[in-house]
Amino acid sequence: MNTGVKITVFAAALAATFGTAYGVGAAIDPAAGDQDPAAHAKHDRPAPSGHGGHANATPAGLQISEAGYTLDLKTPRVTAGEESELRFAIRDQDGHQVTSFRREHGKELHLILASRDLVTYRHLHPTRAADGTWSTPVDLPAAGTYRVFADFTPDAEDATNLTLGADLAASGAYKAAALPESAATTTIDGYTVALNGALRPGKAGELTLSVSRDGRPVTDLEPYLGAYGHLVALRSGDLAYLHVHPNGEPGDGTTKPGPGISFTATAPSAGTYRLFLDFKHNGTVRTAAFTVHTGKSTPANAPKPATGEEHTDSNHQH
Repeated sequence: MNTGVKITVFAAALAATFGTAYGVGAAIDPAAGDQDPAAHAKHDRPAPSGHGGHANATPAGLQISEAGYTLDLKTPRVTAGEESELRFAIRDQDGHQVTSFRREHGKELHLILASRDLVTYRHLHPTRAADGTWSTPVDLPAAGTYRVFADFTPDAEDATNLTLGADLAASGAYKAAALPESAATTTIDGYTVALNGALRPGKAGELTLSVSRDGRPVTDLEPYLGAYGHLVALRSGDLAYLHVHPNGEPGDGTTKPGPGISFTATAPSAGTYRLFLDFKHNGTVRTAAFTVHTGKSTPANAPKPATGEEHTDSNHQH
């Protein structure tokens, strides 16, 4: 990971169609329109989105197939409040399950799972079987529609990083949650994280997230997946996925282990985004979440005052 990496529209990904309460049951097919993943894979895209993708490419995470690869979600629905095994595979253009991937940030594949209301967020690292089938336990707290993002790079000649997305339904009684309001700080497990900087549409900007505990700056953050912090942004409305890389890395001689973690990011459009920062301290990975509005009238660094600890449902796999 290079210092000062500019985040491009790798996949503006995010979120949130909410506000209408409805029931989700077994009769709902979350993959409507994507019933034949292998067939979709035949339609290659010449400019795949992902890390280093072109600004005019389709935002990552909005497609189930791209560049000859398809996300085959073998578990299209689970039951809310119960632990289930989520199974999936990546298929090539011939329909074969891919078994060889390049490692990025210490893993062959990163799995992001977010609810449409952006209240629930998961950063998971599933296990791959020899035949290319990936699996991971999931326990989703509420019924509704979730978006699954598979972030990977095939170990093939000229392959680039891809983020493919598919819908996952959790059955049960559903009540939509409102998107948390914008705030300059958020608190998670006794840690306070402050957000400074502006997320601007079409223009690179620096975001700095500072971590403190009991009023004291945290200066001994621990590396997590090769960095002191990882930031994912999801755009409200269509779940476009934006993966933001930190500026600098542990051991480069200039990057300090806190309290500030800086990122350079470009929003693909004006709108509302939900930011999720993963950081590790005292052996535990935590997620701090922020709601950010882009545009001239509402800069990202002018949120409303915090009203208390924000409860974002999130977890990680190491």
